[in-house]
Amino acid sequence: MTNTVGSLTRAAPNMTPEYEVKLLLNPTAVLGTDGGLTGDILSTFNMPSTVTKQNVQFLDKRRNVQCLDKSLELFTEGWSVRIRKTENEDDFELTYKKRYTITDGNIDAALTKANEDHFNAGDAKYEAQVEWGYQKQTLSISRKKIATDSENGGMDLPGTSNSRAMAIDEAPDKFDDWLSRKWGTGVLATSRIFGPVLAKRWIGRWSGMRLYIEVWPIHNPARTGMEYIVEASFKTDSHAEASTNHGSLITFLQGKDWFLAQDSLKTQLIMERY
Repeated sequence: MTNTVGSLTRAAPNMTPEYEVKLLLNPTAVLGTDGGLTGDILSTFNMPSTVTKQNVQFLDKRRNVQCLDKSLELFTEGWSVRIRKTENEDDFELTYKKRYTITDGNIDAALTKANEDHFNAGDAKYEAQVEWGYQKQTLSISRKKIATDSENGGMDLPGTSNSRAMAIDEAPDKFDDWLSRKWGTGVLATSRIFGPVLAKRWIGRWSGMRLYIEVWPIHNPARTGMEYIVEASFKTDSHAEASTNHGSLITFLQGKDWFLAQDSLKTQLIMERY
């Protein structure tokens, strides 16, 4: 996509991302028998005992059910469609997210690839974020929408039919026309729900920054019980601050024997296990 002024053609600049550092904690070290954070971790990060609940589900479909192909239409193309209900909020938040792999820390290359797909600084409706895990970095480009469903109250999420209708009605053009015209809504029309997962979030402070800790109970691989994913995260607009505090937080968590040296794959696990 270009801007033309007279005889000059100028490419739109790349998006400017924010950074979200996400690190995993060892659930056996930081969770009590009730599945909540222990008093030690709450006090360390000055977190109140109050917690915010978030109910989350995704929509997608198998590429070829007849051949038992487990790959997913949206996920394979780097897209995810999420519906989230946060405690004490009336509306649903829909997020359409496109992910780009960042190789060897080359964030600019990923931003340039996104620009080639027409995600650039000229479109204020999309947000760019570098998700910075233990070893892996991913660029995500997100478009958020708000929707209502009078049939659901409290923390309930809509069923398959209403979820499809909601996601189709709010689908942005860049998602919908990704591979071909109306591709996205075509997939959503026959999609199914992956989830729901009822997550809990605590908010505290660390090193002068707001720190979030989320606990996600996800089916284990055999689907005979639940596996807890515990993730600590913070956000910043500064690459330098993200880089410095990424290492500092790892060192701090290692000193407490709380750190889990793995990358977080919450969305992928939900798509595989539900």
